Amino acid sequence: MKQRVVRYWFLLMVVVASVFLASCREDEQIPAKTYTIAYTDTTVVFRINNVSFTMVRVEGGTYRMGATEEQGEEDPDEYEYPVHVVNLSSFYICQTEVTQELWQLVMNENPSLIRGDMQQPVDCVKWDMCQNFIAKLNELLDNQFEIRMPSEAEWEYAARGGNRSRGYKYSGSNNVDEVAWYEGNSDKSTHPVATKKPNELGLYDMSGNLWEWCSDWQGHYRPEEQTNPAGPLDGSHHIMRGGSWTYDQSFCRVSRRNYTSNVIRASNCGLRIAMTAKLP
Repeated sequence: MKQRVVRYWFLLMVVVASVFLASCREDEQIPAKTYTIAYTDTTVVFRINNVSFTMVRVEGGTYRMGATEEQGEEDPDEYEYPVHVVNLSSFYICQTEVTQELWQLVMNENPSLIRGDMQQPVDCVKWDMCQNFIAKLNELLDNQFEIRMPSEAEWEYAARGGNRSRGYKYSGSNNVDEVAWYEGNSDKSTHPVATKKPNELGLYDMSGNLWEWCSDWQGHYRPEEQTNPAGPLDGSHHIMRGGSWTYDQSFCRVSRRNYTSNVIRASNCGLRIAMTAKLP
């Protein structure tokens, strides 16, 4: 009887020790996330553990949104009209699309179909998945910053180069191959971010690589002048902007609109985060 008791306690101690060691190994595999923030006149650089991303300040201003003259007469469709005046407050937008590296850090998983380089943009992300990512990223940063999706109006203004715009057809050039990965040059894949020329604000891949979710519900433009428009109050589809590696160059134009259902996950769908210009 005594031997059985001793054997029982020995086995119990082995189990407890195994659980303790396993928990220690898990702690080693998922280190605590710490961050630093560096400010310049035009950027805020966040570094979480060894992963960094840069938010670029876009000074507010007024612009004409939609299929303006440089977009040509053949490529635009009726959904890009009427051209209308938009006034925007200042905001920040990420220098690149969200990478697989950053998504993995925040979410502890990588949903992307196209892999090979962690600097490729994260793909196969639904609109709701992006909202969860943004919420967790804000939590990691102690909710000091209002990180969010850009509105469609903010996205187009930034793609055009903001108040530094030179009136290009694509984001940063009239030559699509200088600034975009699209069907004609992508070799059927996304590419690491920031491997093409940036636009006037120093933003990369706003034409091509992946479609980028916006916060707006899909809807037709209104003709009147607007200030900080947020789109329709509800709907069934959300706006996407920028074109992608699966579409031809006409979809990479800065005024081109697209939309899809919130439940869609596709290898040509990604995101770029924005931030309200209100720093602690």
